[in-house]
Amino acid sequence: MTDTSAKKDTQKLQRAIVDALEDVKAQEIVVFDTEEMSPLFERVIIASGTSNRQTKALAASVRDKVREAGYPKPRIEGEDNGEWIIVDCGSAVAHIMQPTIRSYYNLEEIWGDKPVRLKLGAPKPAEPARKPVAKKKANVSAGRTPTRRDSVPVGPMGSEALKPTRKPATKTAVAKTAGAKTAVKSAAKPTKPASKSAAKPAAKSASRSSAKTATKSVSKPATKAKPKA
Repeated sequence: MTDTSAKKDTQKLQRAIVDALEDVKAQEIVVFDTEEMSPLFERVIIASGTSNRQTKALAASVRDKVREAGYPKPRIEGEDNGEWIIVDCGSAVAHIMQPTIRSYYNLEEIWGDKPVRLKLGAPKPAEPARKPVAKKKANVSAGRTPTRRDSVPVGPMGSEALKPTRKPATKTAVAKTAGAKTAVKSAAKPTKPASKSAAKPAAKSASRSSAKTATKSVSKPATKAKPKA
């Protein structure tokens, strides 16, 4: 196996171990290059688990992930205790420890001369873009459907400032309007009949004149007929 293929193989194994640790929420994952420090392995990976149950779950996850990647089954030590579990994967060794044990033995001081920069978090497949759904705006505060008045923006002086002001009518228009009203009233008024007081004297004078004429004609004596000679 050439050096290039060996490095790719080590990087692939390193990635599988780190992914397995992230799947079970391991804390403070660090990777160190130990190729020049030991002929037995090329990578040392240290991670923390908060309890015996989590450290055992982390070790099981590393074992399964490494086997799925096509590597031989790792050898596991310290699984019964759970405080410090070593998973030997060949060219990479994972130390899964509880925080108190990790701070006490401080393996970073022993193997941490060449830390490896590693991007944590496996890339996830991109989800298809979803079209935004237009939501209908509702007048939630008033509990009713929005009206045309609600859609009018309110200015700095309030909604009353946005109302159009009516222009005062000119003098000519006022005069025309007054004249039209007067003509309509005069046309609508019914004509009053002649008063009774004016009709009474005319009737009295007419009756008196006819009575006098009749009296004269009655009181005038008839002319006697002259005797014939």
